[in-house]
Amino acid sequence: MNHVRASAAHFHFKPWNVGRWLVWGFYAVVLGVAPLLWTSSLAHTMLSQMGIGIIACLAYNLLLGQGGMLSFGHAVYSGLGGFLAMHTLNQVSAGHLALPVSLVPLAGGLAGLFFAALFGYVSTKKSGTPFAMITLGLGELIWSMSLMLPEFFGGEGGVSGNRVVGKPVLGISFGPQIQVYYLIALYCFFSTAALFALTRTPLGRMLNAVRDNPERVEFIGYDTRWVRFLAFLISGFFAGIAGGLGALNFEIVTAEVVGAARSGAYLLFTFLGGATFFFGPIIGAVLMVLAGVLLSELTQAWLLYLGLVFLFMVMYAPGGIAALIMMNLRVAAFGKLSRLWTAYLALAGTGLTVLLGASCIVEMLYHLQLNAAMGPELGFMGARIRSNSVDAWVGAVLAIVVGIALFELARRRFRAEWDQTQEEIEQDIKRRESL
Repeated sequence: MNHVRASAAHFHFKPWNVGRWLVWGFYAVVLGVAPLLWTSSLAHTMLSQMGIGIIACLAYNLLLGQGGMLSFGHAVYSGLGGFLAMHTLNQVSAGHLALPVSLVPLAGGLAGLFFAALFGYVSTKKSGTPFAMITLGLGELIWSMSLMLPEFFGGEGGVSGNRVVGKPVLGISFGPQIQVYYLIALYCFFSTAALFALTRTPLGRMLNAVRDNPERVEFIGYDTRWVRFLAFLISGFFAGIAGGLGALNFEIVTAEVVGAARSGAYLLFTFLGGATFFFGPIIGAVLMVLAGVLLSELTQAWLLYLGLVFLFMVMYAPGGIAALIMMNLRVAAFGKLSRLWTAYLALAGTGLTVLLGASCIVEMLYHLQLNAAMGPELGFMGARIRSNSVDAWVGAVLAIVVGIALFELARRRFRAEWDQTQEEIEQDIKRRESL
């Protein structure tokens, strides 16, 4: 008995991380309730694309954020996964393969894993800029092959299929979009959980070490190339799952899914969301769908606006939106966020003034260059303005000048209050440590 008590004394049980359970529970609730709040067919389509984008951006961030590997061709693995998933779906439809439609995305994942092993064996031999250039070359190679091998890629028309196969099981036929969304949401939740769990494993920690100090990792006896290769395989697998879900969602896969534009979108929005935080790519994926679907419908200059946003984020907030959120959560945790509200409102008001004037000029320029035959008038922010009117141009320029001047004043005030708040937080931390 004494021996049992002595042995039991060596066991220590950590308490449950209640906050983490609440976050994951909230994430699951959001995925489940979202299509019930937004019930239109457009909303369901956008929500489905967001779920696919979350998996793809998280898979990409395993390389960029966790491993420090900048890839310019990661759409290759999601795209090839989509093509293989569509061919698998067609085999199921023809009766040549007994596989539930719900498992077709896993075929895409295995395809992504296979091609990641094939191409990753070459690309992960290098790191840094050589790695990025190799991925760019591989991406362009696969995209050019998509036009040379119509038997596999389907040519310019792509490969299409029908996701409604056989009799419905429990009323689920995957015909209605909401049924497809819940399948995507299920894959999205478990893929997110698996990738998060990976960051807590020795492999995930070693991947961070390879990102931060590869020489030291080599010194203690680990093969950095092998760590990068394993991460590349896992990333390719989840990217392939995203591609397979995309194939089911759209029931067609075209050559653009392996193109540089798709790879650039993964990079751009993962960075905007915040590559240094796990939840950053989730924010980026939501923004990717909103920009591609809604913003592109609002203005022809949406790529210009997107490029400007990326430029300013690189210059002033390289940590992305997730970093901004975490910085303010830190301030809120010390009870000092209330003093910054007025400064934030001033920044938002003056910034919107500059944005209003600049976007007015952009829209008038686009109208004069592209839609001049339709007349000088155009709709802007619910109003009708004349693109050939001197008053409209003077008003837009005046809004920019006044907005920039007021924004600079607001920025200086905010910077002073922010620095003072950070000093008080540091003093509070030191006081707590001394106690």
